[in-house]
Amino acid sequence: MQIAVTDRHRAAKPDYGFLVPYWIHRIVILLAGMMVFFSPVNPGRILKQVNENASLFTTAFSYENIATQLKSAVSRGAIEEADIRAVMLGCLIVLVGVIICAVGGCMSAGNIRMKKRGILFPTLGSLVMLGGLYSIWQRYQAVYTFVTENNKTSRATPITADGAIPPSILAFGIVAALILLTSVLLILLLQRKKKEDRMEMDERYKLFLMFLPVLLLTFVFAYLPIYGWRFAFFDYKIGDELSGSNFVGFHWFQTLVSNEATRSDIVRVLRNTLAMSGLGILTSWLPIAFAVFLAEIPSSKFQRFVQTFTTIPNFISWVLVYAIAYAIFSTDGFINSFLTNVLGRPTSTDYLANADHIWLKMLLWGTWKGIGWSAIIYIAGIAGIDQQLYEAASVDGANRFQRMWHITVPGLLPTYMVMLLMSIAGILSNGMEQYLVFSNALNKDVIEVLDLYVYNIGIGSGQIPLSTVVGITKSLVGVILLFGANGISKLLRGESII
Repeated sequence: MQIAVTDRHRAAKPDYGFLVPYWIHRIVILLAGMMVFFSPVNPGRILKQVNENASLFTTAFSYENIATQLKSAVSRGAIEEADIRAVMLGCLIVLVGVIICAVGGCMSAGNIRMKKRGILFPTLGSLVMLGGLYSIWQRYQAVYTFVTENNKTSRATPITADGAIPPSILAFGIVAALILLTSVLLILLLQRKKKEDRMEMDERYKLFLMFLPVLLLTFVFAYLPIYGWRFAFFDYKIGDELSGSNFVGFHWFQTLVSNEATRSDIVRVLRNTLAMSGLGILTSWLPIAFAVFLAEIPSSKFQRFVQTFTTIPNFISWVLVYAIAYAIFSTDGFINSFLTNVLGRPTSTDYLANADHIWLKMLLWGTWKGIGWSAIIYIAGIAGIDQQLYEAASVDGANRFQRMWHITVPGLLPTYMVMLLMSIAGILSNGMEQYLVFSNALNKDVIEVLDLYVYNIGIGSGQIPLSTVVGITKSLVGVILLFGANGISKLLRGESII
């Protein structure tokens, strides 16, 4: 009996000789996927004239961006357009190789049969990556030779002075080689494993892979931009390189509070931001009220019609919303035409250019556009309330309004509190698009919110460092507000979202 227990215990031990290479394999594939979006390891930047902030992903797809930067070199014969297209093609091949490797990395979460099938993808993907890198290296050598032999380095400067392999190509090559080596090793290890009859994957891994695109998008659009915070510590002008010569430390942070003009602008846009966000928080109960009354409509067909009709505006861009507003409220719009031609009251009032009650106007447009979409989560919450509660309340003599007030509303309060906490945390981030399209010279002082101010001084005026400082400050304040609101919720309600 003791021997049997010992054998069973030994059999249950994890096979580290198999698991460790697999985890190394997955980590290297993940690293390759992250490197696609990091500009310092962009193998397509073979010339210093190429924007140092361009990633491999950008280089593979944005021909116009790269060609614009190299227009002078192309026009003066330093390089040819074929060189640019060849580099872009090489970057695209590398990107395809990374995607193929990622597919194999996902399949590695399955059983032995799926692992054996999936390991072929990283093997192929790494070879594709190496092929793309080799094509870029060959093109770089040709460009380097032509530029140096014809003394045109001032128009097209190679990334390395001696023609050596660029560090970015070398870095990607090392990662691709590691993927290939671990793939070959795992193929040998899998030969000793007995495969099942069909490919299967544990349920938890399936759910994780379903959620993986959301994680990737969050990383690309929420966490990767944090890398751009480094601009706040440099006296950066568009087109410059970040180096020790333009490093200024916390100069722009000091400017934010010491410069009177900047301080005045910040106070003004904070007033607008807090006012509009405050109005949004004060009316945050509207979606829950809309959802409650919508759920009480007896006709299911009419209910679906109303829900669809009120949700559609969410998918209309703010540019089209402004076009609708312009057709109604402009000088030649519907209202002025109606007053002039029908009621005989000639008028040419431009309601869009008027700054009066602009905060209320923006609130009404935002409510019209988003109330149906915001109510969806509450409609789902209503569907999850136990129907026996309504039946018991009806038996006790409760009317429809009493059932709504004592069952539906309390059932939705936890969801509402979570949404309210998120609104408080994002009180400084009330968007930019709506205020950008409705902004004009007459209402700019009262409609310019913090996000629009960052856009105007960064993209409009070219003050990238100062706009970055404002963005950093806004993000830090948002985090503080989130934890503060979460602490208050935990103190008052005993529940938190963090």
